[in-house]
Amino acid sequence: MTTRISVALMGAALLLYVLIAGYFAVLFFTTGTLISVCMGIALIALAVIGGWALVREMQFGLSADRLGRLLDAEGGMPEAPADLTPSGRLRPEDVEPFLRRYTDAADAAPADWKARYRLGVVQDSAGRRKDARASIRTAIGLAREHS
Repeated sequence: MTTRISVALMGAALLLYVLIAGYFAVLFFTTGTLISVCMGIALIALAVIGGWALVREMQFGLSADRLGRLLDAEGGMPEAPADLTPSGRLRPEDVEPFLRRYTDAADAAPADWKARYRLGVVQDSAGRRKDARASIRTAIGLAREHS
C-alpha cells in the first residue's frame, strides 16, 4: 500500500512540476529573446521526458505486480531460505547456489515467464537490482506474448 501512495505522490509531484514548468515556459516565450525561448523549450522538453519516464516506470511496476500476484496465487514464488539477513536479503553464502538454481531453471525454459520472474525475484533478494529488473522485464514481455 505504501508503494501505491508513493507512486501517487510522485505522479502528483510530476504534475505540479509540469504545470509550473509550463507556466515558466510561457513566461520565457513571451520575453522573446533567443535565450529565454531556448529555456522555455528546455523546460517543456524536461517535463515531457519526466512524464515519459514516470509512465514507463508505472507500467513496469503495474505489470510486475500483476505477474507477481498471479504467480503467488498459483504458489509459484520461490521459497526463501530459512536464514536471511535482518534486512530480508539472502546471506552471502547462499547467494550463488540460489541464483544458480533459478538461473538454470530460467535457461532451461526460455519461453516461460514464470521461471524468468522467479529468477528476477531471487536476483532482487540477492541485491542485484539491475539484473532483477531485466529478468522481470523479460518475464513481462514473455507473458504478453503468451496471453
